[in-house]
Amino acid sequence: MLEAQPIGDQPRLWATIREAIAGSHHGEYTEGPIGRAILLLAIPMMLELVLESVFAVVDVFFVSRLGADSVATVGLTESMLTIIYAVAIGLSLGATATVARRIGERDHDGAAIAAVQAIALGILVAVPVGVAGFWFAGPLLTLMGAPPDVLVHVSYAQIVLGLNGIVLLLFLINAVFRGAGDAAVAMRVLWIANAINICLDPCFIFGLGPFPQLGVTGAAVATTTGRGIGVLVQLFLLARGNGRIVIRRQHLRLNPGVMLSMVRLSGSAVFQTLIGMTSYIGMVRIFASFGSVAVAACTIVIRIIMFLVLPAWGLSNAAATLVGQNLGAGRPDRAETSVWRATAYNVAFLSVTGLLCFIFTGTIVGWFTTDPQVGPIATRGLRVIAAGFPFYAAGYVLTQSFNGAGDTVTPTLINLGCFWAFELPLAYALGLPLGFGPDGVFWAMAIAFSTMSVVSGLLFRRGHWKLKRV
Repeated sequence: MLEAQPIGDQPRLWATIREAIAGSHHGEYTEGPIGRAILLLAIPMMLELVLESVFAVVDVFFVSRLGADSVATVGLTESMLTIIYAVAIGLSLGATATVARRIGERDHDGAAIAAVQAIALGILVAVPVGVAGFWFAGPLLTLMGAPPDVLVHVSYAQIVLGLNGIVLLLFLINAVFRGAGDAAVAMRVLWIANAINICLDPCFIFGLGPFPQLGVTGAAVATTTGRGIGVLVQLFLLARGNGRIVIRRQHLRLNPGVMLSMVRLSGSAVFQTLIGMTSYIGMVRIFASFGSVAVAACTIVIRIIMFLVLPAWGLSNAAATLVGQNLGAGRPDRAETSVWRATAYNVAFLSVTGLLCFIFTGTIVGWFTTDPQVGPIATRGLRVIAAGFPFYAAGYVLTQSFNGAGDTVTPTLINLGCFWAFELPLAYALGLPLGFGPDGVFWAMAIAFSTMSVVSGLLFRRGHWKLKRV
């Protein structure tokens, strides 16, 4: 698929893959073969996002040994943390779009200034939210329907919610690297953070060696430590001075104009992501009405899905970077071609992934739970969601491409209609009044995401996103 390269030209393909992992020397992606540009960006972004999903999968893998109540604690806390993810992703979309546009314009100082404003915004948001999250962790769990056996693990929620700033900065700074086309750097940061998390998780959860046995709270300590060290590495790389984007002393000041522009851009992006994330919280609340077993099944399914589809988000993020850089360089046609090419790659990838997931669902679920009540619900739910993978693949690329162009309003409206106005009522109706239980909620999720993909494709073809200014 590399610009009609012959299949026999595999050395060039493997050279491109090696370059993508090692870190491409391309400063911008506004010229040359589009297929090569997609690979150079998408491969490290795929690996980065797989590694990000490993945080959640590893936690559930070890915590599941402690029982359904511990898994439910992780699931309910993570459902609340999705609000933080919404803010982080929204700010990240604004940072990626702005930095990519400046890089396309070859304004590297402007890109560095935008990066500083994004980090400052993240800190301003994280401090008050962290204080509130730590203080109200218990009441929030109660509001989410946590039973008494889950509330005894409130310290897990206090750590995760109280130190949300680490999550925000990890997302934001990696978004800066991606917008600059430095996707391999973002990938390496996640390698480091994940290696630390994987090593510390069993140590703090089960009390291996000199480490205290903290149970489910140990998962929070391990994950936060790994992410925190990742942020320190990011800051070091930004200041080191040999990357595509370098923050120097003269950039370390608040720029009201750039910050306000980014607030306007990120504001709708935050709301866009918040719609999707809060709809997930609503879905978890519906699952909670069926008890801890249903919440545990939902948690396992969502973690598996995150692991399987996040590589597809790598292609989506690559498309966003290509859109931003090519619009900045005044090449809207190349931006559109890049999106359709990335969409084709993504559909092919997720179709194969979904088929394999559908066939081996029982085995995959068995890696995470042997509970005779949790397993069957998770297996049925995973099959339902996996069947819609080809639709999700197109939707991921198209919505991210709107964001890469700086058009965060269109995907916000799409999310509003597909998730709040459609998914939640459908999930409630199928799960409770119509009596399908947890299976009905999983069906609602699959239908809503597929609908979002169709609507995104129809609106993208209209081309209004090409006129956005960042």
